[in-house]
Amino acid sequence: MANIGNPKVRGPRKPVAKDSIVTIKTMIKHPMESGLRKDSATGDLIPAHHIVLFEAEYLGKKILSADWTGGVSKNPFFSFDMKASATGDVKVTWKDNKGGEWSESASLTVS
Repeated sequence: MANIGNPKVRGPRKPVAKDSIVTIKTMIKHPMESGLRKDSATGDLIPAHHIVLFEAEYLGKKILSADWTGGVSKNPFFSFDMKASATGDVKVTWKDNKGGEWSESASLTVS
């Protein structure tokens, strides 16, 4: 499926104070098919194809891991708060039930 991927990760654009709480926003294009919906033209079930794992790393350490199901909407947006302890990258990874994997990073500057 050609319309999958294009992950986006965005954090604060300006430097933030050490130990401040910041919001990281993420989005990815993905059909998020549950496997329960029928094709309107054929009546056949559309095969399940959805993200099963969302992970975030900061300074090389995993800070968030979430198991997702087909109940998450198409092209999911997800945001989370974290403590900014040092300048570094926030890396986000999405994995789906068909073996697809996408990663994207955002730089975080702590002053």
